Amino acid sequence: MRVLVVGAGEVGFHLAQRLSEEHQDVVLIESDPDQAEHAAQLLDIQTVVGNGAALSVLERANVKKASMLLAVTSRDEVNLIACLAAKRMGVEYTVARISNPDYYQTDSVLSREQMGIDLMVNPERECARDTFQLLQNAAFTEVSDFAGGRVQLIGLTVREGAPVAGRTIRELRATFSPGGYHYVTAAIVRDGETVIPKADSTIEAGDKIYLLAPHTELEDVPPLAGYDKFDLKRVMIAGGSPEGQYLAEILEQNGVQCTILDRDKRRCVELAEALPRSLVLHADATDLELLEMEGVSGSDGFVAATGNDETNLLSSLLAKEAGARKVLALVHKFEYLKLVPAVGVDASISPRISAVNAILRRVRRGRVMTVASLSGIEAEAIEFEVQRGSRIAGTALREVGFPKQGVIGTIIRGDDIILPRGEDVLLPGDDVIVFAMPDAIPQIEALFA
Repeated sequence: MRVLVVGAGEVGFHLAQRLSEEHQDVVLIESDPDQAEHAAQLLDIQTVVGNGAALSVLERANVKKASMLLAVTSRDEVNLIACLAAKRMGVEYTVARISNPDYYQTDSVLSREQMGIDLMVNPERECARDTFQLLQNAAFTEVSDFAGGRVQLIGLTVREGAPVAGRTIRELRATFSPGGYHYVTAAIVRDGETVIPKADSTIEAGDKIYLLAPHTELEDVPPLAGYDKFDLKRVMIAGGSPEGQYLAEILEQNGVQCTILDRDKRRCVELAEALPRSLVLHADATDLELLEMEGVSGSDGFVAATGNDETNLLSSLLAKEAGARKVLALVHKFEYLKLVPAVGVDASISPRISAVNAILRRVRRGRVMTVASLSGIEAEAIEFEVQRGSRIAGTALREVGFPKQGVIGTIIRGDDIILPRGEDVLLPGDDVIVFAMPDAIPQIEALFA
C-alpha cells in the first residue's frame, strides 16, 4: 500500500517509521529540506521536499497511486488543504491532524463530514484521554488498548514485598491461571534492559513489567504488584494547556474533583468560564509552598500539563515530594520520555505518541490491526489478524518455531479471550496480540503473511 505522510516532525517521522517497518510504500513530504534529508537517511522511505498542500508537490509524490494520505504537520490549515486536495486527486482515505476545535466540531461548516475528510485526530484530546486512563490506577505507568479495548497492555513497577516478587512465570501461571485469570507477562524491564520472559524467568522487586489482560480484570492486577486499592476522587492539574483543559472536562464528566493552576491570569478566566465544576487558581505550579497550601498532598493525582517540558518535570517532582499519590508529566520532546522514570515521576504522557497511536489504531489495513508505541522500552506490541493460508494458521503453537525474542500474549476468538498454550492452534479470523523485540518482528510478520 502506498501511503503519503505530510510533515516530518515527530508525529510524521514516527508514523513513517512504523509504516515502513510494516513494508508499506511510504512517501514523506516535508517543506524543510534538512528535516526531509534527516528522515531519508534514517528511514527506508522516499522523501519529497515541498509544501504538502500544493498540488504540484502532491503530483511529484505520485499522489494518484496512493491509497492513503496522513497530513500531520503542526499547521491545521496545511493538513486540511492537503487532505482536500488528495481526496479530489483520487486518494481513498485521508487523515488530518487538527488542534483547532472549530475544525472538528460536528455542527461546524468545516467539520470532517462537511469537508469529506475520513479522520481528524486531535493530539491534545487523545493525550487527555490517555492521561485519564493512567490516572484511574495508581500502579499503571502505561496503558494501550487492543481488540477494540477488550484487552489492554499495562506497564507497572513491582514493589518490594509484592506477591509476584521473587517468583517465576511458571509459578505464577500455576497459581493464578486455575482461578480464571488471563494475565500474560509480555516483557520485563530490569536496569534499562528489556527481556521477553520465559517460563523460568523470575520477576523481582523493582522490575517494570508489561502485562496483557482483559479490561474486565485490570482492577485485580495492582495488588499482585504490591499496590493498594485506588479510588480517583481529586486531581490537581498544573497548566491550562489544551491538554489540561480537555483532561479537566473528562474529570468533570466523571465526577472527579479538579483544581487547575495557571500563571496566565487571562487564561485562568477562560478556564473558569469553560469549566464550571473545577477550581481554577492563578498560581505558579513550581511554587512548593503554594502546592502544599492548596493540598497537593491529599490529591489522588497530579498532572503537570504546561507547554514547557522542563516546567512539567520540575512541578511533577515537587508534587511527588509533597505527597501526591500519582504524578504524571506531559512531555513533548521524545528524547525526554526516558528521563521521566529516572527522575522519579510515575509516568509520562505525550500528545505526539497519543496522536501516532490514535492514527495507527484507525488506519490499519490487512493483517496488522494495532501497534502500540511505548516509551522507554525496546519491545513492541502488535495485534495481527490470522489470515487463511498464513504459515501460522492451523499449526500448534509449539510447532510454529516462534522467535525466542517474541511471545504470543493473547488470542481473541469471537467472544473468547484465550491464554495461549503450546497445544493451541490459531484459526483464520483470530486476533493475536504479540509482544516482540525489534529484531524478531520480521520473522513474526513472515509467520502471519
